[in-house]
Amino acid sequence: MKIWIPKESSAGERRVALVPANVAALSKRGLQIVVEAGAGAAAGYADEQYQAAGAVIEASREAGFAAASIVVQVQTAGQAPAQLESDLALLRSTQLLIGSMDPLGNPRFAAALAERGVTGVAMELIPRISRAQAMDVLSSMAMIAGYKAVLLAAEQSPRMFPMNMTAAGTLQPARVFVMGAGVAGLQACATARRLGAVVEAYDVRAAAREQILSVGAKPIELDLQTSSAEGSGGYAAAQGEAFLARQRELMGEVLAQQDVVITTAAVPGARSPILVTAEHVRNMKPGAVIVDLAAERGGNCELTRAGELVVEHGVTILGPLNVPSSVPFHASQMYGKNIENTLAHLISAEGALQLDFEDEIIAGTVVTHDGQVIHPRLRELLGLTIAQPSPGQGA
Repeated sequence: MKIWIPKESSAGERRVALVPANVAALSKRGLQIVVEAGAGAAAGYADEQYQAAGAVIEASREAGFAAASIVVQVQTAGQAPAQLESDLALLRSTQLLIGSMDPLGNPRFAAALAERGVTGVAMELIPRISRAQAMDVLSSMAMIAGYKAVLLAAEQSPRMFPMNMTAAGTLQPARVFVMGAGVAGLQACATARRLGAVVEAYDVRAAAREQILSVGAKPIELDLQTSSAEGSGGYAAAQGEAFLARQRELMGEVLAQQDVVITTAAVPGARSPILVTAEHVRNMKPGAVIVDLAAERGGNCELTRAGELVVEHGVTILGPLNVPSSVPFHASQMYGKNIENTLAHLISAEGALQLDFEDEIIAGTVVTHDGQVIHPRLRELLGLTIAQPSPGQGA
């Protein structure tokens, strides 16, 4: 069974789907790994390292796709359709495609895979259960995004983060406020604390209070009814407009005191909720910085412009895109380990593909199989009959 690792061709993408350490581990399972020449270069992994780990280097992208049983990418054509349309054309029936697909935001990609007879595994849909943690790409990449958000803020802020007592006077520490205490938010809290800032954080989930305290931040509590704030898998549930309006009203006083605000609230397949309004920004300190990690879905700040740095009312607002790609070495290491563990789950000890749809992980992540869209949520989004086909066990 051949696994093909093409070079990422989406604009600005510097990660690679598998690193040499993953190649070595998978080769021991009897799998042949073929890597496109230069695929890991932007992340700091040379072709020679892949060869030493047991991979074959292939210069032709078309040949790599043609010979593969499994194609593994960071960004598939589902996540960047305009740039990767040619990759979709290279896929063929009976192949397995694994990678990020933006399935809820772009369900038509699943329909396109089904038309070509490709079995698609969307890494964003890995269920948040204990035995799937080692495959959880969203958590891995969110951790990196939370870390890097703090560095971006520190670079733009006119203030130093730590307290400093000098002969020229005492420099007070920066105040950092993190909105959302998921993986990205908690890592942002921890990083800002390590840099010496005074850190506060807010999350609608009551359970987040202990998590915020565990990373050295102070939880901010608002007078809101949050009994329905936690959805499946421990993620925050989407809230109605009345709740969000009341939240924004109460948040104004908190935001006005901050030097740095990092927002992390994203809803898969939907626009990000507005947490910081233009009025909030107008009342913030001159020189304050907002880093909006939800910029790719419209942003948590009303004034965010995706991929841009803007200054409004003296406040700098960053809307970074694909933040994990800015730390490509370690992002690839983590993504590759998630993929390695996923492949180990999908492939038997004898080297055969096994798709047991009674397994929660497989049922939750496989979006297409045997020429059909089989994921219930995607079938709903595509307007197909809700009753999904019943795939048998095995590929």
